[in-house]
Amino acid sequence: MTLRTILTAAVAASVALTSVNAADLKGRGASFPGPVYKAWTSEYFAATGNKVNYTPTGSGDGIKSIKKRMVDFAGSDKPLKADKLQKAKLHMFPSVVGSIVLSYNIDGVKDGELRLSRAAVDAIFTGKASFWDDAVITKDNAGLKLPHEPITTCVRADKSGTTFNFTYFLNKINPEFKVSKKPTWKAYKVVAGKSNSGVSANIQQIKNSIGYIEYSYKIKLGLPAAQVENKEGKFINPTVPSFQDAAKYATWTADNDFYAVIGDPAGATSYPIVAATFILLPTEKTEMNKKVTAFIDWAYTNGDKAAAELGYVPLPASTKDEIRKYWEAKKIK
Repeated sequence: MTLRTILTAAVAASVALTSVNAADLKGRGASFPGPVYKAWTSEYFAATGNKVNYTPTGSGDGIKSIKKRMVDFAGSDKPLKADKLQKAKLHMFPSVVGSIVLSYNIDGVKDGELRLSRAAVDAIFTGKASFWDDAVITKDNAGLKLPHEPITTCVRADKSGTTFNFTYFLNKINPEFKVSKKPTWKAYKVVAGKSNSGVSANIQQIKNSIGYIEYSYKIKLGLPAAQVENKEGKFINPTVPSFQDAAKYATWTADNDFYAVIGDPAGATSYPIVAATFILLPTEKTEMNKKVTAFIDWAYTNGDKAAAELGYVPLPASTKDEIRKYWEAKKIK
């Protein structure tokens, strides 16, 4: 084999490798769906050989990254209204529904034993309750020995869609609490961590703490979580059936790019802190968008089992069909 032949082969291999790498899809954003996206991208690669890289950096970073066209797609748990989508030249549609749990680290209090009324949740996160044996907490927990220890609230340090949806729930309890991706917390003791994994780690490490995290992180790490009072006055454990009951109240329409905030739904059996998570795409990148929707379409068809095992609620078939029609209308399928 001549040197020229070797060089030609090397150049061809380099071009081929570059083409493969160029075809890889890159996304970043919401950590809320991080576990299910990790499962989907792994299974998609095994099934098709197509690689999708998703980095769970938080919804705020995802929105910023897609606006700057730093990635092919972004994840956000905060849906964007039509005017913001138009200004940023973005498409949007939901991928899956999940839930936010209130996980805690209190000696002697097992998973599901702590019951938090709406008033107690408000008191903890606004600083009205400073200690675990405050009357607003103990009145619904007569069988528990809650300590006279200060409450440490674990929150997000970054701009977060999980925070947006949790503060949406807090706002339903107390309208003075503003909905925000990064609010100013007034709780007694506050420790901030980056992404759902950072908040989860703080809860694990800090005694007498409580924080809000996506359900799959609770499952993965074996963290205890509270029963939370819903708008019907029922204390509901965070379980997939209670999330499914809540998700039934979601209303989606392609006319507003599927904008919906489904927190604090109706229904006596509904868990009260649920949220959809969304995909954002740049309107001008039609061909790349087709590759992203091919991945999501594969996940809609083949990813429900993985989603359910991780504690998410797959979208109803009718909603998936509406999203596919939306893709066709936007010429990205």
